[in-house]
Amino acid sequence: MINPKRLEKRIYTLADIGATKEGGVTRLALTKEYKEAINLITQWMEEAGMHVFLDAAGNLIGRKEGHKTKKPPIVLGSHIDSVKNGGKFDGVIGVIGGIEVVQHLTEEKFNLKRTIEVIAFCEEEGTRFLSGGMFGSRAMVGDIKNSEMEAKDKDGITREQGFKDFGLDPNNIKQAVRNKNAIEIYLEMHIEQGPVLTQKETPLGIVTGITGVSLMEIIVEGEQNHAGGTPMNARKDALLAASEIALTIEEIFNNYGGVSVGTITRMHAQPDQVNIIPGRATMTLDVRDIEIERRDKILKEIENRAENVGQERGVTFQFRPVLHAEPTMCAEEIISTMQTESKKMKLKYHNMPSGGGHDAQIISKIADIGMIFVRSKGGSHNPNEFASIKDITDGTKLLSATVLKYMK
Repeated sequence: MINPKRLEKRIYTLADIGATKEGGVTRLALTKEYKEAINLITQWMEEAGMHVFLDAAGNLIGRKEGHKTKKPPIVLGSHIDSVKNGGKFDGVIGVIGGIEVVQHLTEEKFNLKRTIEVIAFCEEEGTRFLSGGMFGSRAMVGDIKNSEMEAKDKDGITREQGFKDFGLDPNNIKQAVRNKNAIEIYLEMHIEQGPVLTQKETPLGIVTGITGVSLMEIIVEGEQNHAGGTPMNARKDALLAASEIALTIEEIFNNYGGVSVGTITRMHAQPDQVNIIPGRATMTLDVRDIEIERRDKILKEIENRAENVGQERGVTFQFRPVLHAEPTMCAEEIISTMQTESKKMKLKYHNMPSGGGHDAQIISKIADIGMIFVRSKGGSHNPNEFASIKDITDGTKLLSATVLKYMK
């Protein structure tokens, strides 16, 4: 049986590594705290009957061989690095839950026909070197640029040096690459990091897909002028125009409802001085949606509304793409399997997209993926982040049941 006491003990024991005075966790990739966590996870993987190793990209992999070893492995995974002063559950429950599934199969002496792996991906958060997240999973699909090794942390240490300090050779990263179909399926359990499951009083989410993200820089050009000498009706205030379109963007997304979300994450006025009407304003727009057609329609509407605001206020708007990532869909067969197994075990679930990015979306380039969300409270990426052991146990039971359906 899945052991809730063991799950609880391991989650809270791991949380002691990098614990902060606020009750959170700071466990950045390739640090001494991360090394301590890797050693502990290695011990638990070995207790579950797995052979354990670090690949060339710093991914910790526990592997238990099946009898039909010619078939590619079933892979469970997530991450154990954190943001600064983050929560105890983000990423962690997917790794510890995966270990628990394998340990359950070992203790029950299950006839393991398929090889199964549990992976703790390196540097999912991207917090230490500030050069893109999901480093380990991207390395596994061959999506690392040489320039990323030159990225520095706050102390001036490059990622390349961080690898060397961790006992890894940065020149060997390509050895971590796996070809398409080298993994049978990839399953990831993760806290929701949102309020939907709590609002619906539902412990589990079966993820249908991971939203695409479009980041746009919006540049507003007005006219810099004297704050005292310029009448209100003669102004071309870039900051007020930017503020108006920011509120318009909120209105547009509220009208669409559903899973479409838009956020102004940054805004800056120039020259940013007292006594001067801003002549230029820049802001960053973050748009996320699971449907490409709807996302593009929303972006077009935002640009049209901005043009109207510009004409009314005598300013111009420029939209400059920064990042564009398409949505990733979970495999229909895996979704159906999870739904069926949930009903068999009488586990309440909600079908939902993921608004945040995960290693799963990267691994989807080489394998079919499935994700389970566990209800969480207190937000995420902060010390108040919380998920109950009951909900985590239910998620682990569903993870195990899904694995067993593919263990043929």
